[in-house]
Amino acid sequence: MSELRYNPLLRDWTMVAANRQVRPDMPSGQCPFCPGSGKVPDEYEVFAYDNDFPVLSPHPDTPGQPSQSLYRTRPAYGKCEVVLYSSNHQASLANLSLNQMEKVVSLWQQRYAALASDEQHQYILIFENRGREVGATIQHPHGQIYAYPFIPIKIRTELESAHQHHQVTGHCLLCDITQAEMEDGARMLVENRHFVSFIPYFTDFPYGAWIAPKVHIPDIRSFTGEEIRSLAEILSALTAGMDELFEREFPYMMVLHQTPVHRPDTSLYYHFHIEFYPPLRTRDKIKFLSSSETGAGAAANPASVEMTAVELREAIQKAQRRRADQF
Repeated sequence: MSELRYNPLLRDWTMVAANRQVRPDMPSGQCPFCPGSGKVPDEYEVFAYDNDFPVLSPHPDTPGQPSQSLYRTRPAYGKCEVVLYSSNHQASLANLSLNQMEKVVSLWQQRYAALASDEQHQYILIFENRGREVGATIQHPHGQIYAYPFIPIKIRTELESAHQHHQVTGHCLLCDITQAEMEDGARMLVENRHFVSFIPYFTDFPYGAWIAPKVHIPDIRSFTGEEIRSLAEILSALTAGMDELFEREFPYMMVLHQTPVHRPDTSLYYHFHIEFYPPLRTRDKIKFLSSSETGAGAAANPASVEMTAVELREAIQKAQRRRADQF
């Protein structure tokens, strides 16, 4: 049984999905995402399919009505998909070939456009959970896509802040943040023709990198072929650098933020960018969320990003040299 329950304090919806309690950990036998499992094609390069344990569904259950008039519920309408980056179980964004990475970004674009055609989908989130530290249960390289029937609170907050900034300055806030980081340079990580990566001045994760376009692009649907390749290149460079940093697989949550699909007005002041939330603060130490952070939303970063940006930048450069030597 899945349903949405309204939180009147935060003015946001909580997704309730009892079916996910039976979601398996990594099976002891064959990986369900590998060819031959019966769950995916016997041959594929990239592949998207409906999540077996969705929290949102195009055919949702009818929820029971709460007994108190204070509370509200609604069907958990939407879509949850899994995106497989490769048929190779040992692959990752950090070691995919550039051509394979392009296929991943192109598939994101295709699925975003398809999901955006549903008028009930209000926000589409493309994301990846990598590593046990962030709850990933299957190692096989994959991400997910959620199409929500509402705009989640973090996105809504970013939109409101960007709208206010635009009203005061006439500028896009994300464009201004990107420009400020490029001009300062201290927190820059890597750049190419169309994209830049940096650790924002204000992030609450020691290695909380962003990727942003150099021009104003509302969402992935409008990416050109060149921009798809540039995004593939910078994703490859950044994630390879992350793995290089502590000489281990680097866990992270990666989220693509974009404009809401049916709010064309937001494209004036908000646009595409990628945010990483890596839990490591050292090679073997996790940045756990404290009561202050969880209970009050008061972000706290245990490291100076002017220092961690140097570390990650040097790791990216080292990984790039290593890759160049291999070819």
